[in-house]
Amino acid sequence: MLPVAAGNLLTLLDDIATLLDDVSLAAKKTAGVLGDDLALNAQQVTGVKADRELPVVWAVAKGSLLNKAILVPAALLISAFAPWLITPLLMIGGAYLCFEGFEKVVHKFLHKDSAADLEQRKAAMADAKVDMVAFEKDKIKGAVRTDFILSAEIIVLALGVVSTRPFLDQVGVLVITAVLITVGVYGLVAGIVKLDDVGLYLKQKTGAASQALGNGLLWLAPVLMKVLSILGTIAMFLVGGGIIVHGLPFVHHLSEAAVALAGGGLMGTVASTLVDALTGILTGAAVLAVVSLGKKLFGTSH
Repeated sequence: MLPVAAGNLLTLLDDIATLLDDVSLAAKKTAGVLGDDLALNAQQVTGVKADRELPVVWAVAKGSLLNKAILVPAALLISAFAPWLITPLLMIGGAYLCFEGFEKVVHKFLHKDSAADLEQRKAAMADAKVDMVAFEKDKIKGAVRTDFILSAEIIVLALGVVSTRPFLDQVGVLVITAVLITVGVYGLVAGIVKLDDVGLYLKQKTGAASQALGNGLLWLAPVLMKVLSILGTIAMFLVGGGIIVHGLPFVHHLSEAAVALAGGGLMGTVASTLVDALTGILTGAAVLAVVSLGKKLFGTSH
């Protein structure tokens, strides 16, 4: 009886080791998307009142977990019964990312916040009675929508790693990957947005080294947030454009031709990235044009 139990334990440990190895491989496969996910989510809390940053991050993190609770079973069902749906769904999500990125750029350069909007926000931030969670509702909803698309790509990429594994292994890898990614990404986002608080705390210390480090963090925090905001918008074009490129054969062939023309290697990677970015920008412009036309035809502002 004892040898049988020991054998079962060793088999279980071997299964766990294999599962963790698959999780590690899935994490490596999705590393590029994770960088974009981090930049996009850090971007969402720019302009939020300091004492509301962590609640906003937590609200988006909960939305992200809910997204993955929907996406993991959906991905498994689609993979099992309708694998042909994966690419079209990803392309719809990619087009939405491109649209959102292009809309941000257009709004930045063509539209300015009205004085009334600015005064309303200042008054809300100054009034302790105002429920900032409700005030930030649109920002949180937008972040969760963006997270849904990126999470979908991450889940699909992870599923591709274990597509030939038994069903229970697929479930285990996707669930573990989804949880680890959510904790990792939003943990980093929370750390990034609180850099200024750490800097202020260190600046108030008596030691010269602590004060110098505090001053450095206070300088770094807004710079880092601005950089992440820019990278977040760029990421929308790169991720969305990359999905469109890989989903449309003729565009994918153009990308391969650009890589070959660049000679492969580093220059090939640059050429491929530029094709993804250009595709993302053009897709975003096209979708925004269609949406704007739809608003005019149907008289809606949303």
